[in-house]
Amino acid sequence: ANSNYASNEYFMPVMGLIFLRHAYSRYLAVKDGIEANLPRRGGKARPLSKEDFSQKGAIFLHPEAQFDYLVSLPDSAKRDRAIQHAMDTIEEDYDGLKGVLPKGEYSELDNNVLGQLLRTLNPEELKRASGDIFGRIYEYFLTQFADLKAHDNGEFFTPVSLVRMITNVIEPDHGKVLDPAGGSGGMFVQSAHFVERMQRNPSEALTFYGMEKNPTTIRLAKMNLAVHGLEGDIQKAITYYEDPHELVGKADFVMSNPPFNVDEVDADKIKNDPRLPFGLPGVNKAGKVSNGNYLWISYFHSYLAPKGRAGFVMSSQASSAGRDEAKVRQKLVETGNVDVMISIRQNFFYTRTVPCELWFFDRAKPAKRKDQVLMLDARNVYRKVTRKIYDFSPEQMQNLSAIVWLYRG
Repeated sequence: ANSNYASNEYFMPVMGLIFLRHAYSRYLAVKDGIEANLPRRGGKARPLSKEDFSQKGAIFLHPEAQFDYLVSLPDSAKRDRAIQHAMDTIEEDYDGLKGVLPKGEYSELDNNVLGQLLRTLNPEELKRASGDIFGRIYEYFLTQFADLKAHDNGEFFTPVSLVRMITNVIEPDHGKVLDPAGGSGGMFVQSAHFVERMQRNPSEALTFYGMEKNPTTIRLAKMNLAVHGLEGDIQKAITYYEDPHELVGKADFVMSNPPFNVDEVDADKIKNDPRLPFGLPGVNKAGKVSNGNYLWISYFHSYLAPKGRAGFVMSSQASSAGRDEAKVRQKLVETGNVDVMISIRQNFFYTRTVPCELWFFDRAKPAKRKDQVLMLDARNVYRKVTRKIYDFSPEQMQNLSAIVWLYRG
């Protein structure tokens, strides 16, 4: 309120400070336990190292990168330089974050505004908070910025309710997890939470691969993974024309929320793509694929390993689309791999009011269910969060998941 910045200007600096505060929170949560177990010589423990913290799903922070130090700086100090230095020390230790964290953006903000922002993000209550409270705060800010359309028209963010529903159905508990339309990394974070609920270490159980066209969104995703103590290989790519990970037939789990109803994909460039075994879903007179939904659906199926599962958000139009799209859909259904379909009402997204559907593939579906698809109409299942935003309550999520488990026996 006390600055003249538009939301798209303070978006990255704020997310950067939330990243730092969250990193500090996780650092403090594991530090005492690490120190207690350090080997000692002559009564002296060796210094703390990055490896100590990586094993605990946290980031190692040098003293000058710790949030309390930044908050304690006097008004006479150049806070922007101190924050930039803090970010530099983290990037030096973590190759995956090199060039990712916001730095230069802080010199655009007033020194007093930075001081106020640091203090706002450091209330006493947070110092005593436990669990993944900062992960939720990071998600909250992503949500709010998505609502403001502060970046990429808000399309970088998939509502947590929908991502959790996807993880509950596909149960990503091992191997390679791929998101070909990566966004801000929410699919990976919720997969990690799923593994954590099983009392296992997600960094050991899962390997994350992503593709995303927008460089700023890639930065957000890498920060989102890092604050949860995770790493992922997220490549800049336009998925229609590029396949940097070469994971056709190799992904154990595919999760995604691709852009809906894209109509500008060049048909000539993709006509021989091995990821499109069911053919192109219709080409218009301009030589463009008239609707890209079934390109994405084909990609998700093609990436799956022989026992792989996929879960993704899709436009409601796709399940009833006619003509060439219907032909692709028929071939897909005939594989026997379509497992579950869930209809979701409008107002679950922050930036568009359209209804959607969750699709699920299972390439290891038992023979007795090969010709069955569970169709769930969940359009009347919702909780009102605000006048224009809906989600699932934990109980609603549990009930929908239970129906899937019963269907699977």
